[in-house]
Amino acid sequence: MHVQIVFGIDFGTTNSALSVFRNGTVEMLTVDGSDRAGELMRSVLFFNEDNEIFAGQEAIRQYVSDGADGRFMQSIKTFLPNTSFDSTEIFGKRYGIDDLVAIILRKIKARGEEHVGCPVDSVVLGRPVVFSTDPDKDAVAEQRLEKAARKAGFKNIWFQYEPVAAAMAYEDSLEAGQERIVFIGDFGGGTSDFSVIRVKGGDFSRSNRRSDVLSLGGVYVAGDKFDSQVMWDKVACHFGRHARYKAMGKDEWVNVPRSIIYTLCQWHRIPMLRARKTREHIRLIKETTDSRQAIENLENIISDNYGFFLFQAIEKAKCELSERDHSLISFVERDLRVSERIGKVEFETLNADNFQQIADCIDDVITRSGLLPTQIDTVFLTGGTSRIPHIRMLFAERFGQDKLENRDAFTSVAHGLGSSVPLFV
Repeated sequence: MHVQIVFGIDFGTTNSALSVFRNGTVEMLTVDGSDRAGELMRSVLFFNEDNEIFAGQEAIRQYVSDGADGRFMQSIKTFLPNTSFDSTEIFGKRYGIDDLVAIILRKIKARGEEHVGCPVDSVVLGRPVVFSTDPDKDAVAEQRLEKAARKAGFKNIWFQYEPVAAAMAYEDSLEAGQERIVFIGDFGGGTSDFSVIRVKGGDFSRSNRRSDVLSLGGVYVAGDKFDSQVMWDKVACHFGRHARYKAMGKDEWVNVPRSIIYTLCQWHRIPMLRARKTREHIRLIKETTDSRQAIENLENIISDNYGFFLFQAIEKAKCELSERDHSLISFVERDLRVSERIGKVEFETLNADNFQQIADCIDDVITRSGLLPTQIDTVFLTGGTSRIPHIRMLFAERFGQDKLENRDAFTSVAHGLGSSVPLFV
């Protein structure tokens, strides 16, 4: 089979990006705007009460203009390995997880076809090294992603590990004949994936690269997990984490159920708190609580759909800590007001366990490569989380600061997926 034009799609937890391979070259395409920023599309959906569906930045605009009325969905990729999540009902219509992903892929495909001027039915899709540590759930996630791609209109579908794709993007930057052994760190919203791979610049046979991949690994700790930890330790107190109430017919104080607060701290799961049974439970808690304002805040953030904007404020503060020692988590929306200072050292302390899981995975990938850190020439980091100073320190401690490279943090994987096309066609 000879395919002349193939898309490379990085469907991410937070953002998605698109490249095209044609005539032996790879080009990044705009998917959500007309400028360079348009190379990224937020992986979000909004369903309004008129049964209209919006994706990307338009979904966010409609969500804001509609006063948050409707159903806003984000971090959809996170649900792919979740076998307990089969479908959801939105304004009387059921959508499977593959249907939701297909809506985003269909928009990306359409934008790409507008650019190349013809239908494209072939795609290389990125996937994390670890969708799930459970092999069965990992397989389910890939099957769902493939099903979504077929529903979006693709016929020829191949998968490439995201850190391997990032390595291919790095390889494209090398001069002809230049060889490197590279440690790739790809930090997404849901997973952090790593690989050690041998790369070479210039024209050479790419028919089989398996022997070049020396090791792979991944951990389910990334940007969203850091945000959730900050939410739990710094912000959840405003929404009832420390509140108590008296259960019906009893006189002793009990804490607000941990399950409610835990769900609140995962931004993609907040809509689950809108279930009638949960909202009734929260209403009963409010009647006897010793922290009425906090429980009212909890009610409001659920009913008014403000979870997305609250986590935007948390993410903004987190990003600012990459450039300064302190930041402010500031969120004001109607009756909801949150103002919490957070320092870089405090952020690192709160996330110590998360950083340790990443460090352990890095060490495991190095060990399984059969190489010493001194034998690895370059460390190539991609993804927004790779800019966190403590993450960079983990690599500097192992490889040395001079080996660290960081470029095109948000589009390297998509570019590398395009570069991977000759491996499959």
